Amino acid sequence: MLAIVAAIIFGLGLLLDLLGASLGAGITGTTFLLLGLLLLALHQAGVGTASFRTWRSDWRGRARR
Repeated sequence: MLAIVAAIIFGLGLLLDLLGASLGAGITGTTFLLLGLLLLALHQAGVGTASFRTWRSDWRGRARR
């Protein structure tokens, strides 16, 4: 999920960079680039990827029953 959000952020950053626009208060294409990289790093670290179903019922839990 975070990777999809990062892709959208990268796309917005690219559009801002191509248009040479900023959203005021220092928000530019570079800001979106850094935010996208942060989201990708969180995705690679495993943040937001676990669900309750996979946490509770893995192959070891089924073997014990």
